[in-house]
Amino acid sequence: MSARKPLVLVAGAGAGLGQSLLARFEQGGFMPVGFGRTRPDGPVGDFHQLDLTDEAAVTAVMGQVIAEYGPPKVVIHNTAELVIAPFAQTSLGDYHRAWTSMVQSAVLIAGSTMQPMVRAGGGTFIVSGATASLRGGAKFSAFASAKFALRGLTQSLAREFQPAGVHVCHAILDGIIDTARSRNLHNLDPAKMMKPEDIAEAYWQLAHQPQSTWTHELDLRPAFEGF
Repeated sequence: MSARKPLVLVAGAGAGLGQSLLARFEQGGFMPVGFGRTRPDGPVGDFHQLDLTDEAAVTAVMGQVIAEYGPPKVVIHNTAELVIAPFAQTSLGDYHRAWTSMVQSAVLIAGSTMQPMVRAGGGTFIVSGATASLRGGAKFSAFASAKFALRGLTQSLAREFQPAGVHVCHAILDGIIDTARSRNLHNLDPAKMMKPEDIAEAYWQLAHQPQSTWTHELDLRPAFEGF
């Protein structure tokens, strides 16, 4: 009987970065499993269409996936809910949507995967952040407040689970990711955008760092991006 492939889980595995992450880890010999609200065309690996803010659904589906494939070796939280509006035009519902999409989903994913990773001897948990994780901006109050909270959650998880062998890293993606949607939204030369496959390569390297040199926060930006 052949040995199981190591399992990578990507929450927020839509077209673009999520699918690039799954593809990179599949290339490296992992079993790729993705989760998201919308099924992309031709998804990589096993894809589950799922509301990642629904506690019962996340618990049930994660349990099924781990029962089928074993405990994850790598978990990547890659969800985002971009809300851009002046404060006076940002409703409480907008805040709730941003916070639940990014923070509540991370709590639920971590709650379903951390202990299985610990029992299996360790693993890697990577959270995708943004410039807004470090500083707020005009019209970004909902998005930035959720990203700040997500960074704090990630730091807390790192301090709690590092001694148990789980490498937790917050990756700041400081630039526009090159996707079809981004090209429609932003008047920016695609050559100056972040390539999803290049971000995926950085995440692959994070997941394979020796314990003596774990990175707990990484700031990725294009060479053209200002500081």
